[in-house]
Amino acid sequence: MERLIVPRILLVEDNEMNRDMLSRRLQRKGYSVAIAEDGERGLNMACAEVPDLILMDISLPLIDGCEVTRRLKANRRTCQIPVIVLTAHALVRDRERAFDAGCDDYDTKPVDFGRLMGKIENFRQEKKEL
Repeated sequence: MERLIVPRILLVEDNEMNRDMLSRRLQRKGYSVAIAEDGERGLNMACAEVPDLILMDISLPLIDGCEVTRRLKANRRTCQIPVIVLTAHALVRDRERAFDAGCDDYDTKPVDFGRLMGKIENFRQEKKEL
């Protein structure tokens, strides 16, 4: 009997309403969701659990999302995890800062869930093709 592997997403988000909404919708789409409420916890969880994908807020307590992403991309164990930044900061310089930190994609809040799911599925498809 073949075992079904449920893709795991780490959601690093300090806003409770955003965490709740995104985690419930992702779970309904068949994902397992781990949640970190600050950058330090997100970094520790990513290193310990090595999720399939990370949704990263930029404005986080303790360590901001860009610094967490920089550290993850510098770590051999976590450097291959796709990181999609989710932020209310929509200026060009904010986008550049996120990509300079090593994020793999960028999306703005409020989250367009359909668009976000398309990005997540693209990363899953790329992983299958490797």
